[in-house]
Amino acid sequence: MILKNIRNFSIIAHIDHGKSTLADRILEHTGAIDSRTFHNQLLDDMELEQERGITIKASAVKIKYKSKDGKEYILNLIDTPGHVDFSYEVSKSLRACEGVLLLVDAAQGVEAQTVANAFLAVEHNLAIIPVINKIDLPTADPEKVKKQIHTVFGIDEKEVILASAKAGIGITEILEAVIERVPQPEGEPGNPLQALVFDSQYDTYRGVIIYVRVFNGVLKKGMKIRMMVTGRDYEVLEIGTLTPKPVAGEILNTGEVGYICCNIRTAKDVENGDTVTDALRPCAQALPGYKKIRPMVFAGIYPVNSKDFQSLKDALEKLQLNDASLVFEVESSPSIGFGFRCGFLGLLHMEIVQERLEREYDMNLVITTPSVVYKIVTTAGETVEIDNPAKMPPVTQIQEILEPFVTASMVVPPANMGAILEMSEKKRGVYKSTEYISEDRVKIVYEFPLSEIIVDFYDNIKSATKGYGSFDYELSGHREGNVVKLDILINNEICDSFSSMVHHEKAQAKGRVLCEKLKELIPRQLFEVAIQAAVGGKIISRETVKPMGKNVTSKCYGGDISRKRKLWEKQKEGKKRMKQFGKVEIPQEAFLAALKVED
Repeated sequence: MILKNIRNFSIIAHIDHGKSTLADRILEHTGAIDSRTFHNQLLDDMELEQERGITIKASAVKIKYKSKDGKEYILNLIDTPGHVDFSYEVSKSLRACEGVLLLVDAAQGVEAQTVANAFLAVEHNLAIIPVINKIDLPTADPEKVKKQIHTVFGIDEKEVILASAKAGIGITEILEAVIERVPQPEGEPGNPLQALVFDSQYDTYRGVIIYVRVFNGVLKKGMKIRMMVTGRDYEVLEIGTLTPKPVAGEILNTGEVGYICCNIRTAKDVENGDTVTDALRPCAQALPGYKKIRPMVFAGIYPVNSKDFQSLKDALEKLQLNDASLVFEVESSPSIGFGFRCGFLGLLHMEIVQERLEREYDMNLVITTPSVVYKIVTTAGETVEIDNPAKMPPVTQIQEILEPFVTASMVVPPANMGAILEMSEKKRGVYKSTEYISEDRVKIVYEFPLSEIIVDFYDNIKSATKGYGSFDYELSGHREGNVVKLDILINNEICDSFSSMVHHEKAQAKGRVLCEKLKELIPRQLFEVAIQAAVGGKIISRETVKPMGKNVTSKCYGGDISRKRKLWEKQKEGKKRMKQFGKVEIPQEAFLAALKVED
C-alpha cells in the first residue's frame, strides 16, 4: 500500500461521549467485522471494560475503506480511553497518529476532559476533526454545541460533522473527512528501520506481543531487530496487523501499524516508547519516546497469603507491559508481611489494577490506604520524597513538609455553582477563575492539595451536578502545608497499613471516624482490643472492641462464692496474657473502609 493511501487516526473525547460506539459503527460500515461476530464495545475486549462501559486500554485496528473517489485506503484506527486517570493511554496513541476525531456529546457539550484531550492533540500537531455525536437524543442541541466548540477551540462551525454512532448517522461523512483532512504518514521506505513501540502485552504461548507504528523503513518477518533502549537483538518470528483480530503477514511498510512477536519471555525486556530498528543496518537515532508519567497516588498491594508473593510479582510485571503507567517496588509491613508499593495515576486506575490482578491472575489481595508524594525538608537541609507515611522521619528531624498541589478544571451547569464552590472550599481549594463557555456551561478553576481530591471528589461532583459535571486536573507543584502523620494503634502496636498523612485541622475528625469504623469491622476476640488514633505520639481518639464472654463458672452448682471468684481471677489473668501475646485478625473490609473515610 502506497503512503498517500494510508491514514492513521484516533478518537478522543470525554468519558461516555460514545467513542467505543463510533468505533463499532466504523468497523460495521467498512465491513471490517461481519454481523455474526459483532458485539457492542467490540474493541473493549477486556471483561472489565464491558462491565463498566468504559475504555481502559487503547486498541488499534486496521480498516480497508473504498472512498467516493473510487480509491482504496487503509485506515488505522486507535480507540482511546476518556477518563482523566487514563490520559497516558491517550498520549501514547496520539504519538502513532496524524489526526484525531474530537467527539463531543450533543446533549452534554464540551466537558473538562474534552478540552484536555484536544490540547494533547494540538501538542502533537495533529489534524483535528470535530464530531458532534448523539444528535438523535431528545435533549440534543447541536447548534449550541457547535458554538461551544468554536468558543473553546476556535474551530470553524462549518468544519463540525453531525453524527449519531448509535443510529449510524454521519459515518460516511466522518470517513471521508478522515481521508480529506488527515495528512498521509511521512517517512521513507528506503531509510533504516524506525518503528515506535506504542503498546505491548504478554501472551503465555507467544511471549511479549509488541504493537508498533513504522515511521521509516520496512519491518519483515525473519529479520533481526534491535531494541534501542535495552540494546538487545531479536528475530521477528511473527508479524501482522489487527483487523481487529490478529492476522499474520510478511511485512509492515512505512506508515503502517501492526504487531510483532520475537519470543521475548521476560516482560522487563520491552519498554513502551522504545524504538525498533534493523540490527544489521540501525538508524542513527531513536524516535522521541514517551514522557515518563509520574504516579500521583501510591498504595501498598499485599497478597493475603504470603506464599503468593512471587506470583504477585510476576503478575505485576506482566500487567506493567500492558499498562506502562503502573510502577511498583518491594516493601514490607510488620502487620501484613511482604508486598509492593505501587504508584497509580488516580484512584480509578488503582481500582482497575486491583480488579485485573484478582480476575486475570487469580490473586487474593489486601490494599492499604492510598497516599500522595510529599517532599520533606529535613533539619540537615536535605529534601526527600515520601510516598509512604511509614517512611516519615521523626518529627524532630523535619523542618517543613511540602504537599503536592493540582490545578483542577470543573465544567458544571451554572445552577450547581454554589454547591461546587462550597465543596471546593471544604477541600482546602484556592479559587482561581470562572469562565462561561455557554449559557448552561461554566468552567471553574481551583487549586487543590492532591490528597484532598484523590478519593471521592470526582464522585461528589457527579452527585452534586446530577451527572452533568466533569473534572480534569494536572500537577502544579509542591507547597508548604501544615500536614501531620496520623497513626492507628491496635493493642498499642502501630498498624502502618492504616497510617496516612492528613492536614492538621482534619486529623482529629478523621482519626475518630476511622476508629469508629474499625471498631465495627474488627471481630471480637477473647480479649479486649484497644483501637487508638495518634498524632506524633499523642492519642487523639480511642475505641474499644469488647471481649467475647465465656462463662467459666457454668460448671459450678451452688457451693461457696469463693470457688467462682477463684475461676474469675484465673480467667482475668489468662485474658491479660492473651492481650499481651494475642494477634488481632484484621479483615480485608477494614482496609477497604479506610479508603473511603470522610473527614
